[in-house]
Amino acid sequence: MSDWLSSTWEANWRSFQYFNLYRLVLAAFFCLAIIFPHEWTSRLNLLPSPMLFGLTGAYMVATITGLLLATHWQHRFNRQLSTQVMVDIAVVGALIFLSGGVGSGLSVLLLVSLAAASLVGRGRLVLFYAAVATVVILLIQFYGIVAHGFDPASIVQAGLISAGFFATAILARLLGQRVMINEDLARRRGEALDNQIHISQRIEERMLDGVLIVSRSASVCRFNPVAKTMLALPDGDKALQLAAQVPVLADALAGWIAGAGDDNLLFCGPDGRELRARFERTNSSAGEVLVFLEDFGRIKERAQQLKLASLGRLTASIAHEIRNPLSAIGHAGELLREERRSEMQERLLRILNDNVLRLDRIVKDILELGRQKRAEPELLRVDEFCAGFVEHFSSAEGLPPNILVLEAPTHQFLCFDRSHLHQILWNLVSNALRHSSKGPGAVRIEVGAGASEGRVELHVVDDGPGVPEAVREQIFEPFFTTHTQGTGLGLFIARELCATNGASLELLASASGAHFIVAGRNDTCQLPEPNGAHGAN
Repeated sequence: MSDWLSSTWEANWRSFQYFNLYRLVLAAFFCLAIIFPHEWTSRLNLLPSPMLFGLTGAYMVATITGLLLATHWQHRFNRQLSTQVMVDIAVVGALIFLSGGVGSGLSVLLLVSLAAASLVGRGRLVLFYAAVATVVILLIQFYGIVAHGFDPASIVQAGLISAGFFATAILARLLGQRVMINEDLARRRGEALDNQIHISQRIEERMLDGVLIVSRSASVCRFNPVAKTMLALPDGDKALQLAAQVPVLADALAGWIAGAGDDNLLFCGPDGRELRARFERTNSSAGEVLVFLEDFGRIKERAQQLKLASLGRLTASIAHEIRNPLSAIGHAGELLREERRSEMQERLLRILNDNVLRLDRIVKDILELGRQKRAEPELLRVDEFCAGFVEHFSSAEGLPPNILVLEAPTHQFLCFDRSHLHQILWNLVSNALRHSSKGPGAVRIEVGAGASEGRVELHVVDDGPGVPEAVREQIFEPFFTTHTQGTGLGLFIARELCATNGASLELLASASGAHFIVAGRNDTCQLPEPNGAHGAN
């Protein structure tokens, strides 16, 4: 392994602490051996003396200091290790000299120290430690042969021991590098696995579909927040039994595992939503099964939105192409009306003009739908706004004053775009008037507080036959109409404008007549700039 890689590793302080603990035990052993001499200490010439007591005492202090520094001051790892190894070489070298040279066998202690230093150390310092130990041993042996009469043949033994120093250092270094490589690989894989777990958890949390992990025993091991909401699962870490929570889903899963069922299931959730479940096996050794939950209603709504968006683009394009020839047909009809014709021709011209006007209204609605602007809500005083609308609508349609009735309390406010609300009311009141008896009080606009706090409701009620039960679900769809002169876009545009303003438009069940409710906020909203306010249409 290259040194640049070894230099990137963190110092192994825990192993260094164990190394210092070993040195402390060795120093304590030397002290006890000197205090309580034995036969083997006498053979090694390690007899109690002031110099020996001083040497072992200093070694004890050095090892204690090294252990404290390695535990409480974990800085400059190489310097601390080098200092401790040099102390070992000096102390053990002195003991070898006092015991009569390498023949005493104490040089094995240096082999242990060098091996331990090679395991916890980094880089080429371990070879430096071996070189220093070799120089010390050879100098001690040469000096002993010259000055103290050591056996000259012991120089060969000193050379072999020195070679052992290098062999031990190199082998221990290679072993330590292999261990460090494995530790580093395990650490990086652990970090990658931890990152992957965090990413997977984030994906599960942000998924729009629910996910369940079910074991072989049909217990729910894990689930994401969407699945928890869909199935109303309780909180807690306790494993849940799928049969106790969602029996229909547990039965379908058991049938699918047994090979007798489909991997898709449509069922109703606890809150009444239509859900679809899909089963998929995993490759885990535990044999777990993935259950994917989808809100089928949301899927159908998304498909409907895509369909409506495509239809809107198509119809808007067609509307642009129709408008010019439609204008030409209308203009030609007006020119023909100026000439005196027979009764039959007059009737045909009236039919032509009525249908031109109807087509023109359809084209205007389609283009208006495509040109919807961002809402600019303002805080409207509902009674004043509705009073102005009633006056304007009655004047435009030529209605007697008692047909369209307003019931609105004073000082009631609504946060809404002025032009949008005007268009919504115009569409609703026009529909109500068309289907009403057109008698006194045939159409009523009522203003009241909403069912929840901070809401205001506008009720548009007529005395007509009402909306048939068979078409109640379709009246807000584009181009659906029950009137021969209708475009089928009025209610659809009204609901879209309500949604743009954070409001809702609903058809309320009624014993007689149609009853529509516009529910919006009555809290404060950001007022538009003076040059951006809309006037009443």
